[in-house]
Amino acid sequence: MVAKSFDRSLRALVRGKPFRPFTVELVSGERIEVRHPEALVYRNGVAVYFSPDGDFDIFDHEGVSRLIREAATPSR
Repeated sequence: MVAKSFDRSLRALVRGKPFRPFTVELVSGERIEVRHPEALVYRNGVAVYFSPDGDFDIFDHEGVSRLIREAATPSR
């Protein structure tokens, strides 16, 4: 992914109103589920995800294959 597209796409996902969880799929196949907007910090093509258990993952724009917006839950 290009650094500018990476930052722009993450910004759109994190700032969405209301926030909707999304998935970061890495080139390795690993997936990072972002469930809260403040769990992710990003700048200049690099991001840090802080998990609820205190661990963190660092990834950059070159290591991301795609960003997956979760489907909206249908209303009943």
